[in-house]
Amino acid sequence: MKIALLYGTETGNSEMVCEDMRDDLGEDFDCTLDNLMDVSPEVLDKDRFHIIVTSTYGNGDLPSQVLAFEAALVDEKPDLTGLSFAIFGLGDQVFSETYNNGSKRLSDLLVRAGATMVGERGLHDASSLEMPEDIALPWLQSILPQISANAA
Repeated sequence: MKIALLYGTETGNSEMVCEDMRDDLGEDFDCTLDNLMDVSPEVLDKDRFHIIVTSTYGNGDLPSQVLAFEAALVDEKPDLTGLSFAIFGLGDQVFSETYNNGSKRLSDLLVRAGATMVGERGLHDASSLEMPEDIALPWLQSILPQISANAA
């Protein structure tokens, strides 16, 4: 199965989580790994399943590296019908009003563009004692059957 791992980050945590996911998926999957700042929504490969990991920054915003991707979704309104994705967010419950708002905003924009979200949005809380990968990898394993069913 072809999987695109995409990340949006300010400090590198989302990239590290994607690298851990790629390692966890192993040789059974054809994985690519890209920063959302290097990707345009209209060129996303609909033959790949997309797993997106993004943090929330500032006042509930997406990381600065993702702003051009977000603007393209809003301004260009690409047709992403046929694209499937799952999303995992990094946030901090200390900021309860904006906790994981970045991943929520991005998933909403993708769905509005016609993409299909598979599974529940995964969430990590930086104020917990758990490392992001300790939450992300079990989440990934829990959605793999849904990804496989979606691809069939």
